[in-house]
Amino acid sequence: MYPLAIYKKREPWNKNKLVGQKLALKLQQIWAIRVRLELSGHVRNLALFNLALDSKLRGCDLVSLKVRDIAQGTSIQSRAMITQKKTGKTVQFEITKNTRDSVKALILRDKLATSDFLFKSRKTKSDHISTRQYGRIVDDWIESINLDSTQYGTHTMRRTKPSLIYKKTKNLRACQLLLGHTKLESTVRYLGIEVDDALEISESIDI
Repeated sequence: MYPLAIYKKREPWNKNKLVGQKLALKLQQIWAIRVRLELSGHVRNLALFNLALDSKLRGCDLVSLKVRDIAQGTSIQSRAMITQKKTGKTVQFEITKNTRDSVKALILRDKLATSDFLFKSRKTKSDHISTRQYGRIVDDWIESINLDSTQYGTHTMRRTKPSLIYKKTKNLRACQLLLGHTKLESTVRYLGIEVDDALEISESIDI
């Protein structure tokens, strides 16, 4: 007889890990972080924060932006268009005045050329900051206003503006276009809209 095979019991991949969607920032939290960055004089991180909110890009697309993607000469565009790495689909986004001002300050300070990456790495092995470094920067922003960084992350930056837009307009199609989702169902799941709407309805019923 052959000996019985002994299999080691595999632990669940999510054991002792916090999983689920990262929270979006509220307006007062956005301004709390922005004011701290402005007062600290951290030019790069202020531009990164503002552009992350406006662009609604995934981390991999955000950190690899070049000056030419959002500027013509010394003029920062009010709208930009890039091709997403994950889907290969084109997405457009707005660049508000606050963001244009902070990005222009970064370009001027670092004397960036058109072909340069916006968010250059201080390490010689990389041309731009990594997604991992971006994640650590986001954690710093969150902790600076005394929030729990385990509940937030880089997707917080991507979700925040579409979440605010949906709450104000209930225009799900607009959020889908801004996020570059192919299916509307993906936007519903990504923003957690059904759950949020259900809770709002429930909270409005006083029994």
